[in-house]
Amino acid sequence: MQSPAFRHLVALCFCGILAISSASSILFSGGTVIAFDQAIEALQILRNSSVLVVDDRIVSLFDSQSNITIPEGTEKIDVTGKIVSPGFVDTHRHGWETAFKTIASNTSLAEYFVRYGEFASQDKFTAEDVYIGQLAGLLETLNAGVTTILDHAHGSWSDETAQAGLDGSINSGARVFHGFTIHALTNGYSITDQLAKLQSVAQESKFKNTSVSLGLAYDGFSTATAEEVNSVIEAAKQANVSVITTHCAGGPWGFANSPEILHSYNFLNISTPIVFSHANFLTTQDASLLRSTNQYISTTPESESHYGVGAPTAYHIQDQAALGVDTHSTFSADIITQARIWLQTVRRTLYVQVLDQWNVPTNNPMSVNQAFLLATRHGGLALRRQDIGVLVEGAKADMVIFNGDSPGLLGWVDPVAAVILHSNVGDIEHVLVDGKFVKRDGKLAVENYAGIQQRFLESARRLQQLWKETPYPTLEGTFNDIADYEPVKEVDTLRGDGTGYGTNFV
Repeated sequence: MQSPAFRHLVALCFCGILAISSASSILFSGGTVIAFDQAIEALQILRNSSVLVVDDRIVSLFDSQSNITIPEGTEKIDVTGKIVSPGFVDTHRHGWETAFKTIASNTSLAEYFVRYGEFASQDKFTAEDVYIGQLAGLLETLNAGVTTILDHAHGSWSDETAQAGLDGSINSGARVFHGFTIHALTNGYSITDQLAKLQSVAQESKFKNTSVSLGLAYDGFSTATAEEVNSVIEAAKQANVSVITTHCAGGPWGFANSPEILHSYNFLNISTPIVFSHANFLTTQDASLLRSTNQYISTTPESESHYGVGAPTAYHIQDQAALGVDTHSTFSADIITQARIWLQTVRRTLYVQVLDQWNVPTNNPMSVNQAFLLATRHGGLALRRQDIGVLVEGAKADMVIFNGDSPGLLGWVDPVAAVILHSNVGDIEHVLVDGKFVKRDGKLAVENYAGIQQRFLESARRLQQLWKETPYPTLEGTFNDIADYEPVKEVDTLRGDGTGYGTNFV
């Protein structure tokens, strides 16, 4: 059963088939489809079924017994034995940081802020570095089946670098909600300058007729003056941004940017989606506000473990949560890995609550279905897009097709368990965004990808050398005059002398 809005979309799609003989259409036939039943808000598995795509929409899902009229000229692709999945949704990422790959493998969040983050990088990255890093990073994530990305694009220290990041998003072919960032810089690029550039970008609408939407990223809700915050809020309204995102990190980190704080500015119960990244220190009042205003958090499990952001408490509000990657340059760039880590983290956390009472758990507290929904449907809901992260008639044709005969998936029965617990990026044969192939037959469908690779490597090697020559910071005293720095006990993996910690091979 579909909603009236979806039925309207389907009707429009079918009218398009009849009226426009040149419409692009693809039929994926004979696969196992991970569809979505809107009537009961649950995954629906369609075996030996087909998906008909016309232009940028899914217009029909049907089994082998159905009598469906296929538009003339439709490209037919046999997906028998394969798994057809909705594209995955990443609700938090910093695409410009691709050049840091492998050089920050053992960093902490405190060190990241002063060595790699937006303020530490402002005098080193050129517009070319931002553009090619953004483009290469987004192509990496498309290769991994992530079709929608909410990018907190804080690699913006001038009009030129801000534009370069947006251009990288546009040219990637990914569905990007590009979070134009307003931040308090020290290089002379003022808040006023940034707000002017935001309005210019919105008015120029270079992203129109592409898969990119303009968003806003801002981390000053809890630390800036009320005058600045209100000016940013007004600018967001004038620019008609499609989403707002903020780092929500309270506790010792000191930049809460919490639902309670945004609510105090009458800027939470609004029609625009707001995504709170990390949100490890939410209060019960924050959770209540998220539910009452239907706003979402983005939990980034690998990032939060890597950096030491905070204890995993987001499982308390998974009904208002989606998944994110964060700094893809430091670890995995795919959402399946995040779903897998999150699933097992929540399971362990809840098992321990029973085991600590010297009792024996009788059931598994979180299912693979729930993890899959966080990686797909919930990302669409966080962005208030009912047509993203699901395979239903009328939805955007953002799709991922897995090779069911790969060594890792061979023998699968449950397609959801196969994807969440057994798949890897190498199992992905095809990826589509807006009904267009961005990966086909296991390879990125990108013009001159070899040239993009070379251009990126030239940028990355220059930047990596700069960071190699930069001394590591000494973290002593207090962090932002809020909390004391404290060393964490280093583990020992060697018998006898030494710990085995070693050094970075850069």
